[in-house]
Amino acid sequence: MTAVDFSGAAPASARPRLSKADRRMIRRGLIFAAPASLLLLAIYIVPMLVLAGFSVTDYQLGALSTRFVGLGNFVKAFQDPVFLRALTNTAIYAAIVIPFGVFLALGVALLVYNRKRSRAFWEVAYFLPVTATLVAMATVWQFLLHPSLGPVNAAIKWMGFEPVAFLSNPVLLIPTMALMGVWQILGFNMVLFLAGLTAISKDLHEAARLDGAKNPVDRFLTVTWPMLGPTTMFVVVTTSISAFKVFETVAVLTKGRFGSETLLFDLYLEGFEYSNTGYAAALTVIFLAIVLVLSIGQTLHMDRKVHY
Repeated sequence: MTAVDFSGAAPASARPRLSKADRRMIRRGLIFAAPASLLLLAIYIVPMLVLAGFSVTDYQLGALSTRFVGLGNFVKAFQDPVFLRALTNTAIYAAIVIPFGVFLALGVALLVYNRKRSRAFWEVAYFLPVTATLVAMATVWQFLLHPSLGPVNAAIKWMGFEPVAFLSNPVLLIPTMALMGVWQILGFNMVLFLAGLTAISKDLHEAARLDGAKNPVDRFLTVTWPMLGPTTMFVVVTTSISAFKVFETVAVLTKGRFGSETLLFDLYLEGFEYSNTGYAAALTVIFLAIVLVLSIGQTLHMDRKVHY
């Protein structure tokens, strides 16, 4: 039996040596990536670490010393009636804005998409609220809904009813602000759905028609809606994030009165009005965790049903 010498063979796990050109390309790639990486580190990662550090202390803005409290701020938050009310208000607001902001935008996009001559006009008309600042639009809504001077209540009184306190009635306040949120986000979502509709090949609709889908509703359910899956998933996630970030309308219209606090407004009060930096940091961590879990959950749930 002949012995075989393996002493000169390279180990199976040995990596091939990189050439000078490969090393040069890696260095260039790292140099080009360094500015973006440093910016990401400075703007996102470091502030998040600082935020997490403050959230476990009782630090107050301007204080020279602080004390470690562990999870005390988080326990305090879920025992705080103001925070719990803000959490409930934000959940109600999001429960109204997300479905109406998505499906109304889809309906408007379907109507505008089939317009030939007036499509550009309707696109601009629906997108205008997106270009305006929420502070300015909230001021306009404040005038429209004024109990004595607003045209909405003037029309209600003209019909023989009592004026409605839209912005001071705790029952109507959150739905009223949700209506403003839907109005503001409708145009942006409509443009996204229009882009998704434009990307759908007309051949698919023709094939569905030949297969027996004569009704436009059947073609929508079998072709349009499945093909809009990626767009719908993106719209749902972005609308959810926008809904949970509601702040300007509360700050302008009610300033948190009448039980209208939301998560971001409560966070703002604790951090900037009351200078409870540690507690505000804990509220921020809770807010980010809610948005993160909601976004990931929606993405994972909808991704299984999306046709790419």
